[in-house]
Order: sequence, then C-alpha cells, then structure tokens
Amino acid sequence: MSIEIGLKGRCETVVTPEKTATAVGSGLVPVFATPYMVALMENSASDSLIPHLSAEESSVGIHLNIAHSSATPVGMKVWAESVVTAVEGKKITFEVHAYDERGEIGSGTHERFIINPEEFMAKTQSKLEG
Repeated sequence: MSIEIGLKGRCETVVTPEKTATAVGSGLVPVFATPYMVALMENSASDSLIPHLSAEESSVGIHLNIAHSSATPVGMKVWAESVVTAVEGKKITFEVHAYDERGEIGSGTHERFIINPEEFMAKTQSKLEG
C-alpha cells in the first residue's frame, strides 16, 4: 500500500430520473438524491485508491460526515472530488466535495479502511452460521 496525503480522485455522472430523491425514496422532489451524491463521493475516494493497492487488497467505507447543500435538477452533470487528508495505518481519511455545473452542492469527510477481501467476506459470511 503506497497511499499518500494529497492523493486525489474524481467521479462524475448526469442526473437522471432514476437518481432523484423521489425515485430512491429519500425525498418528495425530483432532484439529485443525497444517497447518490454520497455514492459519488465514495466512488471518487474508492477509485482513487485502486491503483495504489495490491491484488490482495480492497477498501470499504467506514465513516461519512456529509452535508448536501444545494439541489440539482435532472439533466445536469454532477461530479465528486476527493483528496486524502490522513493515512493512519489502514484507515484513510478524505475530504470530499460534490459539484454541479453551477457550483458546490455538498461537502464533508469520508473514511475508508484497507481490507483483504477474502478475509473480510469470510468474516461477514460467518454471521450466517449462527
């Protein structure tokens, strides 16, 4: 693992009717849904780590502290940007921001943890064993 402070990521999409608050049940108006904004932020962070992980590593989100500050209509492009602000062993902290074509729509912090996928899934599946 060779993740350094300052590592940046970016992810973008276009707001479609399927990505609205009314479609996902997070609100009653047809604007970009907060859960999709959060996913965009997580994708930006997660994708930025991939080139720096070994074949036996992946990452999982463990904490979010996010504000959604502006609504975005259907049809507009949105994107998220992330930057690593701390590396503490296997815990990686990011500052995240989301934007539409008119400006910032959200911001916050996100933490991810580096895991071994096989061990992680074995532990997760063991919950089914009683």
